[in-house]
Amino acid sequence: MGKIALVFAGQGAQYPGMGRELAEVSPAARAVFEQADAIRPGTAEQCFTGTAEELARTVNLQPCLFCVDLAAGLAAREAGLRPDMAAGFSLGELAALVFADALSFADGFRLVCLRGELMQAAAVAAPGAMLAVLRLSAAETEELCRGADVYPANYNCPGQIVVAGQSAALAEFAVAVRAAGGRTVPVAVSAAFHSPLMTPAADAFRSALATVTLSPPLLPVYANYSAAPYGPDGRDWLSRQIDHPVRWEESVRRMLAAGADTFVEAGPGQTLSGFLRKINPAARRLNIQDRDSLAQTLTATA
Repeated sequence: MGKIALVFAGQGAQYPGMGRELAEVSPAARAVFEQADAIRPGTAEQCFTGTAEELARTVNLQPCLFCVDLAAGLAAREAGLRPDMAAGFSLGELAALVFADALSFADGFRLVCLRGELMQAAAVAAPGAMLAVLRLSAAETEELCRGADVYPANYNCPGQIVVAGQSAALAEFAVAVRAAGGRTVPVAVSAAFHSPLMTPAADAFRSALATVTLSPPLLPVYANYSAAPYGPDGRDWLSRQIDHPVRWEESVRRMLAAGADTFVEAGPGQTLSGFLRKINPAARRLNIQDRDSLAQTLTATA
């Protein structure tokens, strides 16, 4: 077997009850929720029993998803999984950095709580939305974005880019996409994430990062902003990913080039596994989100 890449899920993968089984079977996972509750009381309860509507709010979802992502990764490490590299999609990048000991849990969790608050505030100040663009190349989508007040936000995989902008601009953009032979699908989020509409959140988050210790990761962590591994101080990259595109496809290709042939998705859902299937069908795809998937992944990577 080649190298293992551990990748942490982002927003959109959440579901009610996420993380509960991990906390039941893994002391390391359970400790994540206990530490979170000590800082933000009720976080575990939101994960385990919160409604879909409650979890859909950015200010709730980001701390909850961070905990489930990290609980999945630490449960696997507790049982012997030793990944060679890591990455996280959007919010998942903070979980990846805590997993790699670049941030303490307390600093990482407080930052993710603040990130959710700042991004929700930016969404209220400048309402927006996101669309997935299918059947067009990246170059074709970028060309349609120019001059349309619409911005590439997530480079997910071949044939799929998510764009962000204000609703009126996105409506006109969708017409242009259809005329070019593409198709658009609304993304179930409440804001224009990873676009200039999030710049006030990114600026405030950059100031908060100045107050914490960010150490070099103990294993390579590939950044959304650059698709390259974090260096000695990644504060700029970590703040810029809030209002710049997530370069996920490029990050995965660089991990493949670095020798990864097995990708383990930590956190709810299997969205990143779906992207990987389109980027490189030959790579092995595993996931950890509950009791059964944890056991299956540990067996497959033993």
